[in-house]
Amino acid sequence: MIEDKTAGGRLFTVVNITLLLLFALLCILPFMHVIAGSFTTSAELAEKAFVIFPTEWSIDAYKYIFSTDTIFRALLVSIFVTAGGTLWSMLLSVLTGYGMSRKDLPGRRVIMFFIVFTLLFNGGMIPTFLVVQQTGLLNSLLALVIPVSINAFNMIILKTFFQNLPASLEESARIDGCNDFGILFRIVIPCSMPAIATISLFYAVTYWNTYMHAILYLEDASKWPVQVLLRQIVVLASGMNYDGSTYMDVPPPEQSVKMAVIVVATIPVLLVYPFLQKHFAKGALLGSVKG
Repeated sequence: MIEDKTAGGRLFTVVNITLLLLFALLCILPFMHVIAGSFTTSAELAEKAFVIFPTEWSIDAYKYIFSTDTIFRALLVSIFVTAGGTLWSMLLSVLTGYGMSRKDLPGRRVIMFFIVFTLLFNGGMIPTFLVVQQTGLLNSLLALVIPVSINAFNMIILKTFFQNLPASLEESARIDGCNDFGILFRIVIPCSMPAIATISLFYAVTYWNTYMHAILYLEDASKWPVQVLLRQIVVLASGMNYDGSTYMDVPPPEQSVKMAVIVVATIPVLLVYPFLQKHFAKGALLGSVKG
């Protein structure tokens, strides 16, 4: 990149950097406030509307959240659903996307029409519940995975990515004696890791944030994922339906618990993202722009 040394070029660079820094600050400050608020005392939260650096630190909100083993069981449920659901969804999405990327697939246009149709229309909450009920998935963790196994948008991104791989790779593999599965697992998937990492992150975040499906399909509280349990903790901290035998006798301030809940729900995703960040932008860009 050639540096513009003119006065106008330097002014543009300064303004551009300033605006980007301000935008970054606007994105970071709310999250800093949430983290600081979760470690703040009730007096300081009541006194200050916006806290970045607490004057007095307190972990009462986290003691309240982790006061029983229930939260750890819910975390294990969410980890299991997220890991298993992501692997299952990626398997189906990769197989479907690769099949739809093959121009010699019979009925390809008709199948693609029905897939795109689901982006615009769906059965709705009640018909979906009836299907889950009739298939015997109620009160099962599979109810959090099977109904959302494939996201049509994610599959289309993978399909577009597969279509833009050089045809010479497949031709060379066939000359070496590879069949369709050999081409997929030995050639296509290794060459598509940026897109696969990106879509895996999309699926993982969706499964980790599972809330409504758990409310609809799970009656057993021991099977609740962490998002549902955290919501219950917020309700208890606000003083409604409080059970002193389960949580602390004097719950911490409601606002502090809400902020601590956000931190607990967000940190796992933030810990995973840096490992996929180098693939994220590249995979999303190549899968959505080309084709």
